[in-house]
Amino acid sequence: MLVLLAGIFVVHIATAIMLFVSTISNVWMVSADVKSSVGLWKNCTGGNCNDSLTYGHEDALKAVQAFMILSIIFSVISLAVFVFQLFTMEKGNRFFLSGSTMLVCWFCILVGVSIYTHHYAHSDRNFTFGDHQGYCFILTWICFCFTFIIGILYMVLRKK
Repeated sequence: MLVLLAGIFVVHIATAIMLFVSTISNVWMVSADVKSSVGLWKNCTGGNCNDSLTYGHEDALKAVQAFMILSIIFSVISLAVFVFQLFTMEKGNRFFLSGSTMLVCWFCILVGVSIYTHHYAHSDRNFTFGDHQGYCFILTWICFCFTFIIGILYMVLRKK
């Protein structure tokens, strides 16, 4: 049981780090020549990320930014709650609070990345032809899967 809890803890920390990296990096969409990329915050061309997004004022992008920041916050809160419950909870109880907080993080990722996929992935606003998803977009979907699995495991596990 200790090995399982340690494994979940390590995956939880890795997920929080991946969420942070995917939110702050500007590689959500990449052009076909791999010289330009677009993120949630900036437009990068030739390694220079000083350009602002042409659609940066839109509410959909602001919602994606907000939900991704909320997912990081809920992931860190869930980690803190898990550590707190690990040392204060009585034996035999379940990690409901940390599991539910992690599922709220999962929901924030779901909403944020779904809005981005609907509005900005493969749209003419980013690049004209042959663009593809960058590592941040893919990393966010991986975090989506990990947060769901971790949230369910927290709900099922009992402290022994």
